[in-house]
Parts: sequence; C-alpha cells; structure tokens
Amino acid sequence: FIRVSKNIGSSMKSVGEVMAIGRNFEEAFQKALRMVDNAVTGFDPYVQKVNNEELTVPTDKRPFVLAAALKANYSVDELHSLTNIDRWFLSKMKNIIDFYNQLEAAGSTLSDNQIWQAKRLGFSDNQIAEATKVTELAIRSQRKESGILPSVKQIDTVAGEWPAATNYLYLTYNASENDVDF
Repeated sequence: FIRVSKNIGSSMKSVGEVMAIGRNFEEAFQKALRMVDNAVTGFDPYVQKVNNEELTVPTDKRPFVLAAALKANYSVDELHSLTNIDRWFLSKMKNIIDFYNQLEAAGSTLSDNQIWQAKRLGFSDNQIAEATKVTELAIRSQRKESGILPSVKQIDTVAGEWPAATNYLYLTYNASENDVDF
C-alpha cells in the first residue's frame, strides 16, 4: 500500500496482520514473520541495518532492525530503553539471534542436535541453510535422516478444562507425538 503510513499505532490497519501458532514465543514469532512476506525466512539480522532512530518508531521494519541490533550486541536493557518493548519479548528475540550466531559458527559441521534445537526455535530449513551456508536440500536431508520431523498438534480451545477435540491443527517441533491419527 503506497500511501499508507508504515508507522504502527493503536488504529487498526489491514496491511499485514498474521496469526502464528507455536509452543513457544520464538517458534510462533518466526512463523509470523515468514507469513508476512514470502521473501522473509524468519528473524533475520541481515534484512535491515542497525539504526537507533528506526528502533524508536514502531514500523514494519523494526523487527529486523531489532534483529540487527541484537546481532550487533545491543543489550536487552538498551533495546528496552530505545523501543519500550517489554524485556521478556526482547529476551525471547535475543534467544533467536544467539542461536542464529551458533548456526553461523557451526557452518557445514551442523549437528543433528543443533538442527533439532533450531527447529524448536522456529527456524525454517531455508533459514538454517542461509545461516550455515549450505543448501536447503542438505539441511532437509540431514533433518529427515535424523528423524527430526514435526508433530501435528490440536489447539486446545478450552484451556485444558476438559478434553476437547478440535479441527484446529498446527505443526510444531516442540512435541514428540501427534494429537491426531493419520
């Protein structure tokens, strides 16, 4: 939308709302970022450059400026001062970038355990491949050969108050069994 302000505020705009489901914040956040734009692989520290001014204004670019700032070793407290984003969310975002750094360091020597950890943090095969500088096919092959596969889970619409079977399903690597039979 060309003439729409990119600033995010309290008024509703239909320019990019997403819903992503995961068993932890990191997983759901990375899924949500991928849903906004096909070119986005996740919480990528290389999409935008660090810019303190852009950190202070909520825009559609700010998540990626945050990623770049975390990659540049900004602390959670510094980012909280600049953004007023709750430290809990910033800590979760830092978890993603810290693991991204581990993936970059591992490169082609990536272990099965590191792939499993990455998947639990919501990293896509493509995102892991970009960080490690190997092909997406190589990552997918290693993941499948290692038995690292997602589980199908049902959304609990009644907060565990009683057993409820729903047809709201999602994939996650943060589970060991499926909620539905195939």
